[in-house]
Amino acid sequence: MSPTPQTTALQGVRVLDMTHVQSGPSATQILAWLGADVVKLEAPSGDITRKQLSDIPDADSLYFTMLNGNKRSITLNTKSERGKEILTELIRRSDVMVENFAPGAVDRMGFTWERIREINPRIIYASIKGFGEGPYTDFKAYEVVAQAMGGSMSTTGFEDGPPLASGAQIGDSGTGIHTVAGILAALFQRVTTGRGQRVNVAMQHAVLNLCRVKLRDQQRLAHGPLAEYPNEDFGDEVPRSGNASGGGQPGWAVKCAPGGPNDYVYVIVQPVGWKPISDLIGRPELAEDPEWATPRARLPKLGKMFQLIEEWTSTLPKWDVLEQLNSHNIPCGPILSTKEIIEDQSLIDNEIVVRVEHPQRGSYVTVGSPLNLSDSTVAVDRSPLLGEHNEDVYLGELGLAPDELPVLKANGVI
Repeated sequence: MSPTPQTTALQGVRVLDMTHVQSGPSATQILAWLGADVVKLEAPSGDITRKQLSDIPDADSLYFTMLNGNKRSITLNTKSERGKEILTELIRRSDVMVENFAPGAVDRMGFTWERIREINPRIIYASIKGFGEGPYTDFKAYEVVAQAMGGSMSTTGFEDGPPLASGAQIGDSGTGIHTVAGILAALFQRVTTGRGQRVNVAMQHAVLNLCRVKLRDQQRLAHGPLAEYPNEDFGDEVPRSGNASGGGQPGWAVKCAPGGPNDYVYVIVQPVGWKPISDLIGRPELAEDPEWATPRARLPKLGKMFQLIEEWTSTLPKWDVLEQLNSHNIPCGPILSTKEIIEDQSLIDNEIVVRVEHPQRGSYVTVGSPLNLSDSTVAVDRSPLLGEHNEDVYLGELGLAPDELPVLKANGVI
């Protein structure tokens, strides 16, 4: 008889979340979605993003709520002596501690790794920083700074234009996902060793990991131009290549009717797909023409190839193009606007676009968990109000006397 599965994958794991803004909170939110008890420790003034990009007066911003769901919130001034005593007890009772302060900030609080390990030898202590050790260590790191220094911006955009930032937050949330992987590995190793360990992730390193194909192409340049790129000229650096797929099969975003900013379909032309594409665009003779019939023949004229495809797609709405291409098993996808995504019924049905209720904001839409585990289901919940769980944690779990809480609040400790 097979054992009854746990309710959640990380049931019983306590995470002390000392993160703010995006890179850290994105990591701890995933841990919460996996079932960990994530206790977000905030200064009495709160995570700065509670008030950033605010759209409703006197309510936590969407910036905060969409990165801090499924967590509990406590407030604590870790610079005060009593605050340090309470933090020590929180560390003692936690399995994981995560922070993304500036380099050395937690050390200056009096909590070096050596001290943390002394308090709790089993704790996993994860830190997110902008850069590794070296000349960049103390640089201030933001989302697009990490993209700039990790290889993303120099390889994004069109060759006759400037470097471009990706709309995907690969510097912040991309680093958060890498941090989750490190934490889970450390938790798994602890089962064998009984010891905690340090997990360090740099935003620049995470972006570079996501840009590894561009480092692949940098080395391929030593052997000549990159044939699958639409660029005509190559120097000694990987060029910006517009919407080229960057893989072995050429792809491009082609215009559709009626010509709006997101009326495009991304099409990939596999060898097996050329004949049906030739038929669809009304040029069946190109399937047999030696100048077009093979991938090798088409590579030097990718621009012309996608121009021919676009002459057909530009007469049809993108959903019609999608239907016809998919009927021939041709890899493709419509460019979905943020409005289309937030209203997409399939994403709603898959609970990746989720509506939740918030006591200040009312109803709002958030992104649900992209991780789907058959034996670990966690409902996507709202973010906590500032200090909402002070009594639960300080009285119910740490055992502080009820009459101490008002004193701590009056003294600015919580």
